[in-house]
Amino acid sequence: MQFFGGSDISPSPPVPTGSGSNGHMMYVFNRNGICLLYREWNRPLRTLNSQQDHKLMFGLLFSLKSFTAKMDPISVDKGNLGVPQLPGQGCSFHSFRTNTYKLSFMESPSGIKIILVTHPKASDLRESLKYIYNLYVEYVVKNPLYSPGTPIKCELFNTSLDQYVKNLA
Repeated sequence: MQFFGGSDISPSPPVPTGSGSNGHMMYVFNRNGICLLYREWNRPLRTLNSQQDHKLMFGLLFSLKSFTAKMDPISVDKGNLGVPQLPGQGCSFHSFRTNTYKLSFMESPSGIKIILVTHPKASDLRESLKYIYNLYVEYVVKNPLYSPGTPIKCELFNTSLDQYVKNLA
């Protein structure tokens, strides 16, 4: 079954081309800014407690989305800076890179935000984020024991996610 772009989650995800350990951390937020999942694979330095870290990341996304919408050279209706836009509305960003990491971002039509922080030389991860979203739909959303809006505690999802992210380029 196809959920978001791309194809089924099986039999084959987008091909990871790296040697592994390029994924540093991942966040999944709902439309209200609640962190549903935080996974960490390679983060040697922690500077904030987890609650501050989640708020800072969501605030960064909110600001970047507002800024890109305001700077859109094509749209006549710019809206107000800081006012949230619906998914797919206006200009959006997919990633940015610093000298120490690359942040890749995807927002689903339902408002689920997936953020993947990787090595700065990682390639375009849009297809990988769509694949991760399809894993989320298959193993979390379809799970009758999962209550929407609560932290994700699905072991099958976590295992599949770990296996996939550890081999990203």
